[in-house]
Formats: sequence, C-alpha cells, structure tokens
Amino acid sequence: MTYEIRAIAPDVLDQLRKTDDAGRRPRRIVEREGGNPLRCCLRRSRPGEAILLAAYAPLRRWALETGADPGAYEEVGPVFVHEEPCGGPVPGYPAAMGGPRRVFRTYRADGSILNGYLVDAHQSADPLAASILLDRLLEDPEAALVHVRAVEFGCFLFEVRRVVLENPTTDGVPVR
Repeated sequence: MTYEIRAIAPDVLDQLRKTDDAGRRPRRIVEREGGNPLRCCLRRSRPGEAILLAAYAPLRRWALETGADPGAYEEVGPVFVHEEPCGGPVPGYPAAMGGPRRVFRTYRADGSILNGYLVDAHQSADPLAASILLDRLLEDPEAALVHVRAVEFGCFLFEVRRVVLENPTTDGVPVR
C-alpha cells in the first residue's frame, strides 16, 4: 500500500493565519518551553518560536475537495501552526507527532467515521509500526482517509490518504 502523510496545506495555513475555521483570529503564542505539535511541518515547537493556536475543521476542508458531506462528523478543533510560513514537513512518517495515546480514525468517502484504532506511544512514534497499521487500515476499500489524533485532547494531528498509482508495475509486470 502506498499512502501520503499530509500536514495542513500551505494555502489553508495562509487562511488560518488570518481567520480560523471558527471565524476568529488565531491566538499568538511565543513558546517558552516548546513541545507543541505543529500541524504545518509535523514537528514539535521549539522555545522562542512564534506560533498560532487556531481552530481547524479537517473534514470540512476535505469535503470541499471531494464533495463529501460529513454532517455531524464535522469537527472543529485546536491546532498549532507557525506564525509565518515554514518549510513544511519532511517526507515520511512524522515520529515527532507520536504520543502517549493516539487514535487512527478512518473515514468513508461520504465523510462518516468507519472505525477508530487506539494506538500506544511506541506504535504511534515508530515509523515502521505505524506504517504497518496504516497499510492495514487503508487496505479496507471503505477507508477513504485516516486522521491521526491525540486521545487526551481529541486534536487532529495529521491526515493520511491512499495514493493511487497509475499503471503500477513490478519489474514490468502490472500490479493487480
């Protein structure tokens, strides 16, 4: 299975930095200790960094792209992002976003919740272990995407989408 880890898109970040998905200006914070999960670059904040705390509706944003109607499953929650545009995430699974307990929540193409999987700290911070689980979750044909969320606060951390390869081959033989 091939999938893509997605931080909040740069064009959406530009919007959130002005007015968040709850219609308010985001709250500015200068980090004292650091450690907050940044959804723009999928790493933890560092002392002295200027960040914003904004309300974000990930399913609403996804539904705008896909035409889905998440209805009651649409949630608005807090996210931390850099105050100014940053370089975005590095490729691969963001181990820095792991934590004590995470939920990998799968959604159907219509925006409804398919399932949720409680993931411990080891599995959520280990790229190999997390990748095995994500592969398994996205093998389900009903799974359109996965949201990784913090259990304690319910916060959205990042999104995972299946990548459809055009004309995939292995040594010249089409993959089925």
